[in-house]
Amino acid sequence: MTKSNTDQIYFTVTAIMLLMMALIFVVNKASSKVDQLQQEIDIQNQILDSLQLKIDTLIWEQEMWYYNIDNNTTHLLSAIMFVESSYNDSAYVASEDAVGCLQIRKCMVKDVNRILRKQKSELKFSYDDRWSRAKSIKMFDVYCKYYGLITAEEIARCWNGGPRGMQNEMTARYWEKVKNQLDI
Repeated sequence: MTKSNTDQIYFTVTAIMLLMMALIFVVNKASSKVDQLQQEIDIQNQILDSLQLKIDTLIWEQEMWYYNIDNNTTHLLSAIMFVESSYNDSAYVASEDAVGCLQIRKCMVKDVNRILRKQKSELKFSYDDRWSRAKSIKMFDVYCKYYGLITAEEIARCWNGGPRGMQNEMTARYWEKVKNQLDI
């Protein structure tokens, strides 16, 4: 092997080593940049989650506002939701199979669907609809309108004790809880 061949091999090996070191540097730099970008994505996702929660809250407050205006109540639905579930759409009481923010039982869904059939409405609710705040509010509205519930006390006591809730002394205690939330 001549000196020129040895120099050439040495030069080639050195060039490959330098290229490998440069490549490792570039990969490490890119990996660091990917980590930074992932952290930024995580931060932006947290911001989006926070904004979505605020949007959901605003939509809920708007639904409450319109419900209360349409039904001439003073935050009654909000008070009932607080008493029933502390506004928790995922609330569940297994012993009663009471579900959602308004703690709707299957018998209520059946009654509302019976009312809707009687009114020849195309609308029909499923048991899973109890988990939806908007659908729960709609069921509440159908129920209250059908039974002609007008005053806050009638609405609260009949929601708790059925159409004859006003005659049931057990619902008077429920009404006190709702009334406390209304600051009447």
